[in-house]
Amino acid sequence: MKSLHFLVLDRNPERCGELVELLRSADHRADAALDGAIAAESLGGTGIDAVLLDLGMPGLDLPALRRAIFSPDSGEPESLEAAERRHLALVLRHTGGNKRKAAHLLGISRSTLLNKVRKYGLEER
Repeated sequence: MKSLHFLVLDRNPERCGELVELLRSADHRADAALDGAIAAESLGGTGIDAVLLDLGMPGLDLPALRRAIFSPDSGEPESLEAAERRHLALVLRHTGGNKRKAAHLLGISRSTLLNKVRKYGLEER
């Protein structure tokens, strides 16, 4: 198994340390961050493969972390088709597969949605 580089962000320093040690004992690289600002700074171009994040952390700036993870410098932007497919899948998950409701949320007709679902292979199996 390939060794990964993790960033662990947890409000509990003890738990954070335990997680870092656990990951290191499994031959992964792991760094700790005790607040969101440090985490966002650590994410800037360091080749981190995964982030373990305490979502209950007070004052956590999720948009800043998201921007740091998906920075515009992270390579070529995705195609419009890929973005549309990803968004359609997200809306269908949100509506529990209800295509009529999904079409309404997207502002398109149900038949247009059905065509796009077929085009992108999003049919439920």
